Amino acid sequence: MKVSVLLRMAWQSITRNAMRTLLTMLGIVIGVGAVIIMVAIGNGAQRQIEGQIANLGTNLIVITPGATQTGGASQGAQSFNRLTIDDMEKIQREASLLVAVSPVVTTRAQVVSSGGNWRTEVSGVATSFFQIRNWPIASGVAFTDEDVRSKRTVVLLGKTVAEGLFPDGEAVGQRVRLGRTPVTIIGVLASKGQSANGVDQDDVVVLPYTTAQSRISNFYFVGQILAMTASPSDIPGAIDEIRGILREAHDVGGGADDFSVRDQTVLASAATSTTTVMTTLLAAIASISLVVGGIGIMNIMLVSVTERTREIGIRMAVGARGSDVLTQFLVESVVLSLMGGVLGLLAGMLGAAVLGRIMHWQTATTLSSMLIAAGFSAAVGVFFGLYPARKAAALDPIHALRYE
Repeated sequence: MKVSVLLRMAWQSITRNAMRTLLTMLGIVIGVGAVIIMVAIGNGAQRQIEGQIANLGTNLIVITPGATQTGGASQGAQSFNRLTIDDMEKIQREASLLVAVSPVVTTRAQVVSSGGNWRTEVSGVATSFFQIRNWPIASGVAFTDEDVRSKRTVVLLGKTVAEGLFPDGEAVGQRVRLGRTPVTIIGVLASKGQSANGVDQDDVVVLPYTTAQSRISNFYFVGQILAMTASPSDIPGAIDEIRGILREAHDVGGGADDFSVRDQTVLASAATSTTTVMTTLLAAIASISLVVGGIGIMNIMLVSVTERTREIGIRMAVGARGSDVLTQFLVESVVLSLMGGVLGLLAGMLGAAVLGRIMHWQTATTLSSMLIAAGFSAAVGVFFGLYPARKAAALDPIHALRYE
């Protein structure tokens, strides 16, 4: 039998009772729509996390203090700090795979202006920090190497601090007090938004690390050292270089490292793997609706077989084979399921867009998820339509003709 004939007959059968058809398709529509929405939310969350991790910097390597032992028990990461500016300079001199290195001296302090005050994080860094973190300047300029050497009291404000202290005016050029030290604002950093763990990255004041150590924190040790490679492929080799340089500098001998060296790919893989598991779980839960919709299709096709028993008997009496009847009912089931799948796709895409706008979530509907949902809806039509189709094909023509 020609495909066009099969499709035409399937369409006529489906549209014969429009309300029943719509109610039957509703389960597929809800199932496909739910899968699309859940996957869109999961993909959006994954892209958001990837973007937040990318905001940390390009090809970033983070060196932090290690752990100390007290009474045989570890006191936790960063409890034993031996990182110094000398370590940073040694890494800068001897590492061949790094293109930029910066210390980070971190403390908290009160920023006081003529219009108010703001308690925030203070980061003392080198000029290469802005390159490593891929952090552009929204207004003003960055400090220079000469500012670092001269320990000049110049700062750049994060967007949150700038808006908090100067909501109606230009921050660049203003004099404020950072702790007890008068400083000049020379720039405002572009907005970075929240980090992957929900911390506002724009709530920060950045200044030369020499100024931070001598005028603000009085810390000899540095909280962390940031480094950057030219390409991601250089990261493993650069980590080995850094470990060798710091083990020599700290003279640890055969003991364990008193520092930690990590790259952002570890954080990225952990975060994205979590969102992947959650997306898969959500899609699996939503797929239950597809199974329910498939049961509905099986039920209505069984009803259709019963209603059209005499029609089947007449067709077989004039020469139709059992395979023809099976194909006809199977095509009807698949067409019914695909129609529900298409409506479900449209509903899912619309639902994901509306949900993202209302809840301020990032959603992402991918072509692969649409194709998988459509393919799965067709598979549901085949699986749940096969039994009714086989039942129709197995009818005895004589008994079918006698059926009332």
